[in-house]
Amino acid sequence: MKLTLFVFVITVLFPVVAVAQQPAPAVELVFDFTRQSGRATNQFAVWIEDAQGRYIKTLDATRWTARGGWRNRPTSIPIWVRQSGVSGMARPQIDAMSNATPRTGTRTYIWDGTDSRGELVPNGNYILFVEGTLRWENQVLYRAPFTIGQGSTTVQVNVEYTGNSTEERSMIGNVRVRTLR
Repeated sequence: MKLTLFVFVITVLFPVVAVAQQPAPAVELVFDFTRQSGRATNQFAVWIEDAQGRYIKTLDATRWTARGGWRNRPTSIPIWVRQSGVSGMARPQIDAMSNATPRTGTRTYIWDGTDSRGELVPNGNYILFVEGTLRWENQVLYRAPFTIGQGSTTVQVNVEYTGNSTEERSMIGNVRVRTLR
């Protein structure tokens, strides 16, 4: 009888509290953003796909394009528009992943290893993308394949420019990616 009472008192007075653990950071992205003057520029998106090209999550997208600017200007970050499926998203989803076009400066993003539903993705191979619309049809696409689950490493970043203009290529530069776990 004494033991039963003791367990009851401890359970009622000192309940076990489950603490939700936050996912550990998986990847860090840092790049320099130089805001351009004029129209049809300064749009960019940052997102993750798995190694098979399936969309995982958007870390950031400029609000003008995300909220539908892509309908008026189909050359505004078109790869992200297609891969993310933004055309089928509800406004709260779009607002949660988009931000106003930033000022000139260094941008830093940390991906926590979760998908767009907040679920932890398994260890494995992924690709981080940074796409920018430099001006009208002039684009830049940074691609950084990486592996989660092999510790902290610096990731090689590949860049591809499309279009004829080279004037706005300074919009996104000095892109650095590293895995954190």
